[in-house]
Amino acid sequence: MKNLMTVIAACLVLAACASTPKTSPPQAAQPETKPAVQPPAAVQTAIPSQAEISARKLAEQLQDLKNKSVYFDFDKSIVKPEYRDTVQQQADFIKSHGNDTVTLEGNCDERGSSEYNLALGDRRATAVRKTLEILGVYAIQMKTVSFGEEKPRLTCHAEECWKENRRVDFDHNLNP
Repeated sequence: MKNLMTVIAACLVLAACASTPKTSPPQAAQPETKPAVQPPAAVQTAIPSQAEISARKLAEQLQDLKNKSVYFDFDKSIVKPEYRDTVQQQADFIKSHGNDTVTLEGNCDERGSSEYNLALGDRRATAVRKTLEILGVYAIQMKTVSFGEEKPRLTCHAEECWKENRRVDFDHNLNP
């Protein structure tokens, strides 16, 4: 048995030595090409698409417009000249987005009866609407609502709060 094992081991050694490595014929030197570098999958998904960038810019623009209100003097519903630029910015946006509808929200301070403040808030929203129409915004893209004294921005009982509550807010709704 020992002899058999020795013979098998010898055959294996000879078989291993008998094989010759295959060589390919020499070739002309090829310039080394580098594989295209692909960023990792996490990096690929982190790069925003053009649509995502546009959507983000639109959201920022809408937020900026929503933060701009038109303010009024006590018991008045006339759009003051200092707010013409604000109304113009709103008009430009609405006209450039045909799918936009805006709700003009009239607000008042707490002084006066609820009925009076609802009527005054409506007059203020209507005044802004008429100004937007003069600037070329279609009436179908606007609606008005009066909240009267129901949506105060500030709640103290002094002029500093009352003047902040006498306003028209813009609530844009972009329909797909």
